[in-house]
Amino acid sequence: MNPDGTKSWVEVQTDASGANDYVWITTLIQCLKLNLGESPFYADYGIPAKPSVVQQVFPDFYVARTQQQFASKFANLVVAKQPLTTPTYTINVTTNNGVKIASSIAV
Repeated sequence: MNPDGTKSWVEVQTDASGANDYVWITTLIQCLKLNLGESPFYADYGIPAKPSVVQQVFPDFYVARTQQQFASKFANLVVAKQPLTTPTYTINVTTNNGVKIASSIAV
């Protein structure tokens, strides 16, 4: 989101050294926001976010499965539930280059 409130696309690509860490972080965040079965390429990516909100049950099983799917892409990956009323998760990533990134994702 831009400072003036408008939205714009940002291209994320492999860096000059060939590292794909930021590509995989972007993919992980998109998968957490994706509904289960919504991807035309990967049927097992995504979480049942909308049914979870309707049923008032956090999609912890699917978030744990997503963490397992992406764990091999990083030196360390932890996806933890925040104590909020809406499904929100904190992503803590240590990239293969040692960069630590933390982000809060509402699903």
